[in-house]
Formats: sequence, structure tokens, C-alpha cells
Amino acid sequence: MNRSVVFLFLCAASFGSALAAERVERSVVILAGANAGFQEARYADNGKLDVHFEFNDRGRGPNLDASYQLDAQGMPTSATLKGVDYLKAPVDESWSRVGDTLSWKNASEDEKRTVTGPTFFLGLNQVPEDGALLARALLAAADNRLALQPSGEAGISKLASVEVKGAPGTRTIDLYAVSGLGLLPDYIWLDEDQQFFATYSGWMTMIREGYEDSIKTIGDRQELEEKRLAESRAKSLTRVLDKPLLIRNVRVFDPPSGEVVDARSVLIDDGRIVSIGAADVTLLPGVDEFDGGGQFLMPGLWDMHVHFSGGSDGLLELASGVTTVRDMANQTDVLTGLIEGIESGKDIGPRIIRAGIIDGKGPFAGPTKVLVENEEEAIAAVNDYAASGHEQIKIYSSVKPELMPVIAKAAHAKGLRVSGHVPAYMTAQQFVENGADEIQHINMLFLNFMFDKVQDTRTPARFTAVAEYGAELDLSSPEVVAFIKLLKDRNIVIDPTVGTFEDMFLSRPGVPGPGFAAIVDRFPSTWQRQIRSGAGGLEMKPEQVALFRDSYQNMVNMVGVLYRSGVHIVPGTDNLAGMTLPREFELYVESGIPPMNVLQIATIGSAEVMKREDEYGRVAPGYVSDLILVDGDPTINMADIRKVRTTIRGDRMYDADALFKAVSIEPTPKQ
Repeated sequence: MNRSVVFLFLCAASFGSALAAERVERSVVILAGANAGFQEARYADNGKLDVHFEFNDRGRGPNLDASYQLDAQGMPTSATLKGVDYLKAPVDESWSRVGDTLSWKNASEDEKRTVTGPTFFLGLNQVPEDGALLARALLAAADNRLALQPSGEAGISKLASVEVKGAPGTRTIDLYAVSGLGLLPDYIWLDEDQQFFATYSGWMTMIREGYEDSIKTIGDRQELEEKRLAESRAKSLTRVLDKPLLIRNVRVFDPPSGEVVDARSVLIDDGRIVSIGAADVTLLPGVDEFDGGGQFLMPGLWDMHVHFSGGSDGLLELASGVTTVRDMANQTDVLTGLIEGIESGKDIGPRIIRAGIIDGKGPFAGPTKVLVENEEEAIAAVNDYAASGHEQIKIYSSVKPELMPVIAKAAHAKGLRVSGHVPAYMTAQQFVENGADEIQHINMLFLNFMFDKVQDTRTPARFTAVAEYGAELDLSSPEVVAFIKLLKDRNIVIDPTVGTFEDMFLSRPGVPGPGFAAIVDRFPSTWQRQIRSGAGGLEMKPEQVALFRDSYQNMVNMVGVLYRSGVHIVPGTDNLAGMTLPREFELYVESGIPPMNVLQIATIGSAEVMKREDEYGRVAPGYVSDLILVDGDPTINMADIRKVRTTIRGDRMYDADALFKAVSIEPTPKQ
């Protein structure tokens, strides 16, 4: 399950200041405006609590049953959890505390330790009710803080109150922030009796049944608080460059040339590069100076596949040197608000290019309100996206194959690019021949050659089929060669997101994949535990471990074959903001692409795809001053791209270490 979803639901559940006999509390899960699932919690008068939780996200999503024993104060003393996780891998875990002895067991851990005093145990897998139990414990604890087990500490504070109306009546609800679980505080709404009411985000919300019409009310108020905190962060972490700035003593890498020039100075003013000269150039009056310390200066990076959600995302992007992202699916009004906040200087974040998602109706529809069933609806959806500033259409898996060329024609008429998942019951070749400009995800290329095995790719079959059969695909076969030639001849762009499949195919309980290995030590302890557990991988039998590994390696190999065949690749993560992009680059290098060329792909190459190559992606006079300073040389060692020390986004300058610290992440160690 995506970690942002895990931490959203950690704090969502019914909440009570006192247990009542046979109290039943039901909350509904709203995903992109559609009812996607529910939680039902049953409190008995003997301290027993039973919870069922499930939701459907395109065939993915957990289905879990939890049982707890609570003490007289409502604190859990033991629990069991069974079912399946977000990717349908089995879950079977338990824990208990008897006196000062705490023991727990799950697919990755089997431990026992001595603990003293009040503590709260966090299961490796959880249902939303765990968040309610934690909130109750925090409100009852001294200073509203409590030690977490196996590690960490959490706290809670009240932020705001609003009145809401629903079928069950009018309630006054309070907004609380819970700290210590994620990178930024998590939010939970409780009613006047301190019972659960809602957790809210622009993407996914869980709310007490009967109050669904209150989502906008609570969302607007919570966003006011989030904006207040964001504005405070922006004020303290942003250096506005209101005078010309001379960046002295840097090694300059301008991607089109492929050269690194030592001992240079770069003058920027009003968000643009003015000139590039010798390191000892004379400083003119009225110009500020910044000593680059011999660091590597290059254009800011591009991530061409994100789902920007605000909060920590913007800080992580800039701290990682990412100055431009392409959002590949979002709620239009939510994303518009996030962009306005960033561009006005009231929030921190990269430049955001918008791609609008279109899907078809059905049980596996994507997380969007834009669902089309006929030509009229499809054309109207394209027109709406064009009018709202989107530059690209992303077609999703449930779109009817016969509507795909209709969407492509309408989009091209409006000057929009067309990309996406290959719709179910359609091959990638057909997708290209019917007007696509780009394909998201490397697995979609493999599925082109597995049409005899899987045609309905709306479900996780689009992952499992490639895991099971991808290793046997011969990348030098006539069929593959002909398909790649078609991609090249039609100037098709591939957004492989190969890194997002690494841990999916290679992680298993107790054995994490390598995707986060270089950065795991820098996260809060709660995140470290999740990563090291191996959670998030596909279910695999012992005899399938090597097969899945070989299939994944073939996906990496495909990236290299595409590049050497002249197919245009763009780097995208579809994963944790900013910090997972370097791993994507490393995998490109592993596929056989030289580091310097990877950096070209991630700068001027991406700018070319989005028709911005005349202003972005270079270190040259007249170009926008989106620049990063790196402690190392990623043209030689790609791992050095994690050592961004300073990010300049036009007329704003950021210290990367300070940005990381602001979201509870340790900076990259200095050399």
C-alpha cells in the first residue's frame, strides 16, 4: 500500500471517550469523489473490539479484520490482524502486552521485549481504528505525548473547530494534529464527544457515515490550517533573490554539450541566467555573492510522473533538486490551489505541468471523477482539461478501446499530448497506432506481448502477469524489435517508472527490495520499520522469487534497449516525492545508459517533450535559473545526485539540508 495512503488512514477511525455496550461505528471511504469502501468498528462492553476495513482502488486495496482486547481505560493490550494488504498479499499478525512484557509477530518480525510505563504499539499493518485508539491514548497521556513501540514518540494538539450538518444531526467537530507518525503531522477530526468524525485529503477521505456532504466544509477548514503552516514554512525556508546573484566557483554542466567546465561563475537576475564567466570575475555593486565551493552546478531535475499532493511533497522535490514535475492525475481544483500557493510564494514546491486523467466507468475505474462512456462525454472531458490549463491527457485502463482514438483526436485538436496506461483489451501497439504520443510504465510494453495471457489489465494482473512471464520475453526477438521500431518511427515517448516496480517485484516479508536502501536510514523510525519489513511487494511463492527477480531485470534491460534504439525516454517516479528519482536514474545507468546521458534525459530531454527547451534544461544565458548545486559529480557517479546542497528555482533559493530537516528527514551526509 502506498505509504501516503498508509499514514492517511492511520489516523482515521471512530473515536470515543468512553466505551459503550455494543457500540457500532461505521465510516465510509471516499476515493476521488467515489465511495470506495468502509470501516466498521464494534465495541463490546467486555473490552473486546472487532474491526473490519476494506476499500477498492482499481482492484487493489486492503481487506482486513482486526480484534483487540482493551483495558479499563480503552488502551489496547493485545490484538490480531488477518486478511490481505493493499497489493493483496496475506496479512497475519498479532501482539500482546502482559505486564512489562511486549511480544509481537508478523510476516517480517517475531520479537519480545521489556517495556515500562504507558506505551502504544503500532502494528506493521493496521486498520484505521488504530489511529483512533492512538488518539485516545494521546489525549489521556501526560503532556499529550506517548512513547510508541517498537520505536518513536507521538503527540497530539487541537487546531480548530467547525459545525457540520448531516442526516444524523448537527455536530461540532474539532481538528487535531498527530505528530510522530510521518514526515508532517497527520490530521483527524473528532466530534464534541471525542469520537471519530473524519480524516481528509484532496485525494482520499474517510468520514462518518451520513455526513458525506460535509466533506467540503471540513476540507476547506483543514486546508486553511495546512496553508497557514505551509506559509510559515515558506517564509522561514525561502530566500527570495531580490537582487542579482553571482554564484562563484562552481563546475558547470550544460546538458546539451555534455561537458563539465571547472572554475566558473554564474550570474542570475530576476529568475534568469544572465552570464557565465570565470570564477574570479569582479563582483559589481548591487550584486549578492554565493560561494559555490567548487560544487557541481547543473539545471534543475525534472520528474515526469508524479501525483502532487502538497504537504511534504514540495519540500522533498526541491530538497532533492527537482524543480519541475509533471502531475499525471489529480483533482483539478485541488491541484490548481496547490499551484497557486506555490507560485504566490505561500508554499514551497516545484513548477507543475498538468496532465488530466480520463477513465471509463466500472469496478476498476481510476481515482478520478472524469469517467466517460461515449464520444460526447470523451470530447467534453478533453475540452474541460484544455480549458483548465492541462497540457496532456492521460488515458486510463477502463477507457473503452473504441473511445481511445476519439480522445486522441480531440486532444490533438486542442494541442494536447496524449499518453496513459494502455486500456484493457487493447495492446500497446494498437494504442500507438490510434494516436498515443506516450506510454506510462514499462510493464505496459511487456503486456503488448502477453495479450494471449492477460487482456483485462484494469486489475493487478497488469503487474502479476509481467512478474510471472516477463523473464521469458526475448528483447531481441523480431516481434520486440518491430515494436520498438514503431515507437521510434512515431516518436513515441516512454515514461518507464522502472523504479516503482523494483520493490513491488523484489520485496517480500523480511526482505526489503533495494529501492530505498540508500536512503532508509534518513527517515523517521516509523518509516524505517515499514521499509525494512519488505512490505509493498507482490505476493510470491518461494519458488517464484528468482523468477520475479529475472522478470524485473528484463524490465530494466528493456529501458536500455529502448534508449539505444533511439526511443525518447523521460524519467518519472510515481513514488515518494523527490527522493526516489535518484534510484530511477541509477536503474537507467544499470540498463546501460551513461550517467551523463541520464542527466540529459532528466533536464533538456524532458523540457523538449513538454516544448520548454528554449527556456528550461540548460545552464546558458537567457534560460530560467532553475539550478542545483551538487556535492560530487553525477556524470561519473550517479549516486552523487543525492547530494544536492542548494536548489534555485528561478528567483527563490533553498538550502536542501534545511528542507529535509523541516520534514523530519536527515540530510544527505556530507563528504
